[in-house]
Amino acid sequence: MPRRPPTGPAEPFTPLHFQLVLLRRMADHNPHLVETARADLGVSVADLREANRRWQAMLRARGGRSAVSRYRAILGAPEQRLTRRIGDMECEALLWPVPLWPDLRFEVLLSPTGAVWNEWLIRAPGAPGPALRTLDDLTPWSCTVDEAARAFPPARPLEGSAPTRWGLAFTAPDAAGAGRAVRAEFTWGLLQRWSPA
Repeated sequence: MPRRPPTGPAEPFTPLHFQLVLLRRMADHNPHLVETARADLGVSVADLREANRRWQAMLRARGGRSAVSRYRAILGAPEQRLTRRIGDMECEALLWPVPLWPDLRFEVLLSPTGAVWNEWLIRAPGAPGPALRTLDDLTPWSCTVDEAARAFPPARPLEGSAPTRWGLAFTAPDAAGAGRAVRAEFTWGLLQRWSPA
């Protein structure tokens, strides 16, 4: 019997709910992958929608928690805390595991003042990344923004269509070795699709 996440208003918002939030945004591009993941988690489409509704309500609540406090309350203590340099600034990165993608981590990047600068999926430190050589390697959910940018420099960031979406423009070889200009789209930092630029 499928295990259903608690959905009542008094029930806590759990890491399972958070994974459903990540999937809800990805369903716009890859419904078949989301359907498989949803089945693996043992939850219904209604559970997916309800988790997203509750998440949106938390984001819009007056006097609600800060983003960092919200993630700590939902996901617990970070698995890792790392220092990252962006230009001449030192930032703190908080990383949490995401069971749906064992080789990835959910990263929240904090400015020196503690404000959240970025929230997305990255490759777990030490985990082997994908071999990205041609456009054939750019399959949905195969890589993160950072991995695609490193594989096909120089990549140019593009504005996404929503706060949880990013784009990259770059040139990559096709199967025959001819360079093609493409636009890749990412949700929560994970590749969803690409199209000719």
